[in-house]
Amino acid sequence: MSTEDQTDLKTTPLTETHIALGARMVPFAGYSMPVQYAEGVLKEHLWTREHAGLFDVSHMGQARLRGVAPLAAFEEVVPGDYIGLKPGKQKYSVLLNRQGGIVDDLMAGRPDADSLFVVVNGACKENDFKVIDEELAGQVRIERLEDRALIAIQGPEAAAVVQQHVPAAADMVFMDIRSMRGFDTDLIISRSGYTGEDGYEISVPAADAVRVWNLLLSDDRVKPIGLGARDSLRLEAGLPLYGHDLDETVSPVEAGLTFAINKNRREQRDFPGAARIVRELAEGPARTKVCLRVLEGAPAREGAEVADEAGTVIGVVTSGGFSPVLKAGIALAFVPPAFKAPGTKLKVIVRGKPQAAEVVTSPFVPHRYVRKS
Repeated sequence: MSTEDQTDLKTTPLTETHIALGARMVPFAGYSMPVQYAEGVLKEHLWTREHAGLFDVSHMGQARLRGVAPLAAFEEVVPGDYIGLKPGKQKYSVLLNRQGGIVDDLMAGRPDADSLFVVVNGACKENDFKVIDEELAGQVRIERLEDRALIAIQGPEAAAVVQQHVPAAADMVFMDIRSMRGFDTDLIISRSGYTGEDGYEISVPAADAVRVWNLLLSDDRVKPIGLGARDSLRLEAGLPLYGHDLDETVSPVEAGLTFAINKNRREQRDFPGAARIVRELAEGPARTKVCLRVLEGAPAREGAEVADEAGTVIGVVTSGGFSPVLKAGIALAFVPPAFKAPGTKLKVIVRGKPQAAEVVTSPFVPHRYVRKS
């Protein structure tokens, strides 16, 4: 969380609603956002894992990329295959700089046959849209959707709640995205999220945000969830957070995001930083992201050093905290590839004290996405 002056913060269409619900508001990505509600982060986290959590993510950047061939143009700044993306589908990808570093991670999809719908991180959106505008000048026009809110509902009961209001959403599976009517308004809805759970992200006109939020919250299976639990949920799911686990020095190979680099794009080598990325795919990167379970002591936080069993420092924690499900400390860290195998014994240095840790497979808690059977 930043220490921005509260008076300079932007608000979302739901800010007053959060305050009325007793949320503790904090500065985040230039916005006043709820970090937790009255029950606290631990209960919010577990409620989402067991029922359905409701999140305001309206600080994210939503846009339509329009042009003669926006899908082909978009491939000039990301390593994914968007020309082949069918209407009704979306993909996770990374916006790259010319050195193969990650400018941001994002979702881009085709909710309809009209343009490409992109959602980027709130703290990065001004720079992201500037990069896209500069790199794709003359090919695409960025239509920023500042008049829309974004609401996420996540958890094992989320789908049943949404489908009561939007029956057509029942036909969707993980990473589907559609424009449709629901809640008596125009939605862009995707079956995706940032918790590892099943659920939906719902883009709604700002004027309808409070009404839609309250309708969802009126269901006993749903509770509002703040940024604190959103972070611990995504960490358990092994999902990276930009500015912590990803930045402009980190390549998608180092970050373990090679699934976002399509085979045909690897062969074409026509995306920013392709020389570095293709080399790392062939030879291996100098460092790689691993998941660590802390076996003793306090959780290791961002910036904690990682050492081998002999005590030699080999890496650093980029995200860390307590897992409410595992009841243990967990962390994401960068280490040399020689130490990436699950079962590798390492140490994390917490307050100057070495604590035992072990490399484990990702994710820490299994994903429960709904896929085609």
